Amino acid sequence: QVHLVESGGGSVQPGGSLRLSCAASGRTSPTYSLGWFRQAPGKEREYVGSIAIIGDGSITYVAEAVKDRFTISRDNAKNTVDLHLNKLKPEDTAVYYCAVSDNPSGSKFEAEYDYWGQGTQVSVSS
Repeated sequence: QVHLVESGGGSVQPGGSLRLSCAASGRTSPTYSLGWFRQAPGKEREYVGSIAIIGDGSITYVAEAVKDRFTISRDNAKNTVDLHLNKLKPEDTAVYYCAVSDNPSGSKFEAEYDYWGQGTQVSVSS
């Protein structure tokens, strides 16, 4: 069983930045994917980005719609995967979730992820 905990959410003004972190504990393979998804009020959950972890190496992917503002990084010291949110807009307001899949493909499809965190709220408003 893999346990995921997101942190770093909060309220910011448009143009601001946040760093979300996802900490995974429990059974983790040396190869897996960690994805970030978000769900805005009244909307379906959508893919934000992911990282394919293969041992010490990794490949990151970010959704086209946010790739000029969001990045994903891996913090080996803290054993977290971070989602960096920059130039935030009101439409970025959502609950952000991280999820883990045993498939190290960096998939953008929710169905391929087996373990999910509880989510962290990001609110962007002036």
